[in-house]
Parts: sequence; structure tokens; C-alpha cells
Amino acid sequence: MASSTTVGRQVHPFVKWAGGKRQLLGEIQARMPESYGDYYEPFVGGGAVFFDLSPRTATINDINTSLINAYLQIRDNPHAVMEQLDFLDGGQNDCEDPKAYYYDVRERYNVRITSDAYDVETAALLIYINKHCFNGLYRVNAKGRFNVPYNNSRQASYTAENIIGLSQALADVTIANGDFEPTCADAKTGDFIFFDSPYVPLKADTFEAYTKEGFSREEHIRLAQLYRTLSDRGCYCMLTNHNTPFIQELYAGFNIDVVSVRRAINSDASKRTGTEVIITNY
Repeated sequence: MASSTTVGRQVHPFVKWAGGKRQLLGEIQARMPESYGDYYEPFVGGGAVFFDLSPRTATINDINTSLINAYLQIRDNPHAVMEQLDFLDGGQNDCEDPKAYYYDVRERYNVRITSDAYDVETAALLIYINKHCFNGLYRVNAKGRFNVPYNNSRQASYTAENIIGLSQALADVTIANGDFEPTCADAKTGDFIFFDSPYVPLKADTFEAYTKEGFSREEHIRLAQLYRTLSDRGCYCMLTNHNTPFIQELYAGFNIDVVSVRRAINSDASKRTGTEVIITNY
């Protein structure tokens, strides 16, 4: 459902991101409030929902500094980002060994992020490796180095129309890099908050591994508390997650809709479909 507070722009995310919401957009749109004030998204990731809605007044956030740098550079320096991507794509097309080229670019990216060099070049490097790494997966090792292998593609990293459209869609957006809770500090009655946090593991005994990615069981409890606080404030809230007893318990008392989803990465074909929840407080 289109909100009266949105601006229609035909753009799509500049990166593929774990937990992306493209396949759930229809389900999410069908559950949107008819109108709302400001838009908040504390876990923006690839931004599929944000760019689909294109709200006029928005605050987006993510804990990943490199990702947020890319959002900022696309908003503020889109032509410089495209120049860097043209250089990277040109080098790929001219080389004899695209696999070796990818690993060279990946190393350049790692040197920059491990030295906190966040600028136009780093943004372009991120977009390039995202388009040319296996399944568009963003993963770093214990040393903070990106380590996803090459996907054997020579596809172009961007289209000018999309980058310019993204820059326009982000023009008046507040872009933050940090914890999810402060992102919503100014949310008021009638504002809309979409939560797409890292999902809880499907098996309760895998939280230890999950914690290494920075979102523990305790973080999910803190998020549920924030959801209730914002609900008491009169905000519209929507949250997505795996359909697990833990999530059902955390959000008991709210509207919990179970939806079917496809899971692309699973060697067992019988486990390539599953269920998720869309939770609303209205």
C-alpha cells in the first residue's frame, strides 16, 4: 500500500545484502499503515524496503560502517562513485584473469577498511566486490577482513540511472552508523519504524555462533523492549524475523502474521522453504 508520505522513484538497492527483503516487499506493502509521519529503519542493510517506499522524511542506520559510507558517498558524490566503478569495471574487462583481478580488488578493499579509510574509493570497492563475490554475501573474518570468494561474473557493477536515482532518493535522508536504539530516539506518535534486525537462528543452540556476528539473544530482548516502548509512544512499528518460539514469546500480544519464504542457500532441497513472521502493533 503506497503511503501519502512517499515519493515515487524507480530505484533498486546498490548491493545485495544478507536478509534482504525483496521477496517480502508485497507482504510488507500490504501491511503498511495508510499514512505515517517520519520513517525510521535502524537496520537498513541493502535498503530494499526503504527504496521501495521512498519516504519523504527518513532516518536510516546500520552498524556496518563500510555500508553506511557507501550510502553517504552515493548521496553526496554519485558521479565520483560512478567514476571509480568505471575504473574498476574497466580493469576487469581488460584483464586476462578476472579471478585474480577480483582478489586484488578485494585486498585493496581490506587494506582500506582495516585502516578506517572510508571515502569514495572504499564505497566503490564495496559495490564492486558485492557484485562479484559469491551470492553477494558480506562476511568478514576475526581480523575484520572481507573473505568471500569470486562468483565468476564480469557483470557491470552499476547503472548510471540507478545510482543517480538512489542519490536523489537519499537527498534529504538522515544516515547514521551505530546502535539501533538511538536511531529511534526522536520517533514520535504517528511515525513508522521498520525493524529488520539480524534474524534469530532457527535452532536455539546456535546462538553462540550467531553472537559472533554481533547480535545476541540479549540484543533481541533489548530490541523487543524498544518495540514496546515505541508502541507505547504511539508509533507504528513493523518487524520481521524467523518464525521461532523465541520470537513468538518476545512479541506476544502484537499482531504476528506467518508468511512463507524461499531460502536460496541450502543443500537440502526440503529446507529451501520456510516461514517468517511480520509483526505489527496496529
